[in-house]
Amino acid sequence: MKTTRKGLMLLLGLTFFFDVFSQQAPPAIDTRIYDIINATSADRLEADIRKLANFGTRNTFSDTVSNTRGIGAARRWIKSEFEKISAECGNCLEVFYQKDLVTKEGNRRVPHDAWVVNVVAVLRGTDYPDSYVMMSGDIDSRASNTMDFEVDAPGANDNASGMAGTIEAARVLSKYKFKHSVAFVGLSGEEQGLFGGAGLARYAQANNWEMIGILNNDMIGNIEGVDGVIDNRTFRIFSEPTPANEEERARRGRRFTGGEVDGISRQLARFIHKQVGTYMPEMNPMMIYRLDRFGRGGHHRPFNDLGFAGVRIMEAHENYNRQHQNIREENGIKYGDVIEGVNFPYTRKLTAVNEISLAGLAWAPPAPEGVAIGGAVRPSTTLAWEKSDDKNIAGYKIYWRLTTSPTWDNSRFVTGVNEFTLEGIVIDNYYFGVAAVGHDGNESPVVFPARQIRRR
Repeated sequence: MKTTRKGLMLLLGLTFFFDVFSQQAPPAIDTRIYDIINATSADRLEADIRKLANFGTRNTFSDTVSNTRGIGAARRWIKSEFEKISAECGNCLEVFYQKDLVTKEGNRRVPHDAWVVNVVAVLRGTDYPDSYVMMSGDIDSRASNTMDFEVDAPGANDNASGMAGTIEAARVLSKYKFKHSVAFVGLSGEEQGLFGGAGLARYAQANNWEMIGILNNDMIGNIEGVDGVIDNRTFRIFSEPTPANEEERARRGRRFTGGEVDGISRQLARFIHKQVGTYMPEMNPMMIYRLDRFGRGGHHRPFNDLGFAGVRIMEAHENYNRQHQNIREENGIKYGDVIEGVNFPYTRKLTAVNEISLAGLAWAPPAPEGVAIGGAVRPSTTLAWEKSDDKNIAGYKIYWRLTTSPTWDNSRFVTGVNEFTLEGIVIDNYYFGVAAVGHDGNESPVVFPARQIRRR
């Protein structure tokens, strides 16, 4: 069969068209994310927060035998809720206890030896089952004296709100399949020394969990600050700048290459900030550049200590009259962490923030490895990364920002390459990073270059 010149030109044109078409960037929006937001229920969150508060106290060292009061009843109920959710999705969740014994000796906040028991539910990933994103809330509560495990401590906001949010996230996200595994976790022993987080972090390390990120939720229900500010749209994302266990060589290198605010936890915070800006623009996320509140700590810290990316998500305006207080009234001021201090629509919003972040991370391909940068004394900057044959990767996004900017403000999508030069972009004036992009548009966290490109 003869091919005419006109036919050959048409064939070449179609080839060029499909080649160009295949190079186009994936969609900027994944519409499934909107469905996730809409499926989140303030009514279910209210019911769960009330249920947790009605256990009277959830102090880590409270009753473990009763079915109506104490930490034992609370964690059994949480486990039963995860199991109920799993039954509704064809046993899609792996539900189990993870526990460690803590002893009185050497621990000033431990009144007696006890098991610190976490409740874990894993939605196993289809493509990367050993790679995890995690949402956590704290099971335990406390009153004015954390050693008093008998007095009422309903802990409605601190932290029934975060625990209820984690359960609700399991309900919503269990309706989907994700490439990476998603873990929904209730952690214990937070008020006595972050024991539950430390135990689960060690468990994750021992079982070779590849942790993409931990979203620790601690108080996501209060909108009325002790300073009188009422705000139902702002929330905080706390993240430390660089890994706590980084090597000295990496620390020294930053003197010459930068990256003082570009550790993996900070990139996780930026991912959440970007996800909220894209899908929930009515919300106002504040990235707080410190590990946690001034001089304090949360359950993401033990994960950070082992080199995992982790952040704390919480309300913007705290009310200290409702935290760590015995229930009472003095001089016309009501104290205590009771149900009246929780705003359920706000808790719904912050639960959705977690869900869309978990979903985006769990649908995205793995982050690029071996990211390197070069461009000294040149009017251009080159980024390179290890070549990958992963079929889930549609391409990569090269990001850059001014060194004083908190967010990744500029980007360039590339595909079919593992090295690219940004012409006219001077390396001295910006910070750079690379993210992997899936065919559905979901992106991995940005990876900051850890080494320089060496040319022979």
